[in-house]
Amino acid sequence: MKIDKNYKDMKRLSNGNYYIKGNLEVDGDLEIDLDDWLEVEKSIKVKGLISSKRTIKAGYGIEAGEGIKAGEGIKAGWGIEAGCGIEAGWGIEAGWGIEAGLSITAKWISSKLRIFAGLAIWKKTNKEEMQINVEELKEGEICFGILNIIKQVKKLTKEEAERELSEKYQCEVNID
Repeated sequence: MKIDKNYKDMKRLSNGNYYIKGNLEVDGDLEIDLDDWLEVEKSIKVKGLISSKRTIKAGYGIEAGEGIKAGEGIKAGWGIEAGCGIEAGWGIEAGWGIEAGLSITAKWISSKLRIFAGLAIWKKTNKEEMQINVEELKEGEICFGILNIIKQVKKLTKEEAERELSEKYQCEVNID
């Protein structure tokens, strides 16, 4: 199923986000092709894969049989559960817990309670499938999985580095 700006059961909010009242349930895959966030009042339940270039937000929970991929972020009032992996360009936030059958990759994750990665019930997971790759763990307890704090390296030209350091230290910096 594909949701775009012409989806009949959706309205546009004053902040630009799209809104679906109640639950969103899909038997197969769900592709969200919108120019802003999709907010669902209650829960999102998809038997296949959820994919979106923008943020997905649900009042209660987000559940996907095969995985979740969001270009920006994933926000759920209670939990996020995916049969395969969870991947977000920015952040993953859940009121209760985050559970992924395979790995989790995001800029940051936050959960009031517990975080699990590599819980596939259909196979034995290896170390690569248990990875939680984030720049920051804001809140939550890693109960299963391997946490990797990955800092993004910013490549600068000599001129950019001199300018940034000069601004930071309030003096002229010259790199030889």
